[in-house]
Amino acid sequence: MTMSVTPGATPSEATVQRPSGTPARILVVDDDLAFGDATMRVLRSAGFEVSFAPDHRLALKELESTRPIDLLVTDIVMPERVNGVALSRMARMRRSELKVIYLTAYDIPGVEEEADGPVLRKPIDEKQLVAEVKRVLTAG
Repeated sequence: MTMSVTPGATPSEATVQRPSGTPARILVVDDDLAFGDATMRVLRSAGFEVSFAPDHRLALKELESTRPIDLLVTDIVMPERVNGVALSRMARMRRSELKVIYLTAYDIPGVEEEADGPVLRKPIDEKQLVAEVKRVLTAG
C-alpha cells in the first residue's frame, strides 16, 4: 500500500466546503481495515470530515441517518455478496444527490461502465486521491 500519512500534516488550504461553510463529509467503505484507516487519515488531513464503515450494512445505516454525506468512497470487491457498485446503487436510492468514487485492487472487466463515478486503482497515491475527491465534489 503506498498510502501513508505524513506526521503533523495540516489541512489543505483549498478545502472543499458545503454551502453551510462546514467541510465536505465523506463516507469511506472498505473491508480492509488498514486501508480504510489510511484513507480516512489522508482525507482528514486534507480537511474533510470522514466516517468509516467496514461493510455495506454499516454503510447503509450511516446513509439512513440524518447526518450529511456528500461523497461515498467505496471499495468495489467486498465480502457478503454486496460489492461497491451495488452499494452505491442502494446508497443513491436513499440519497439521490450522493457522489461516488470507487476503489479497487482488481482488474474487473466492464466495471467502468457499471460504476457511476470514477474508478481508482489501489494502491493509490495520496495526492491523486485528494485531487480526485476535490474534483468530484466540485463537479456540477
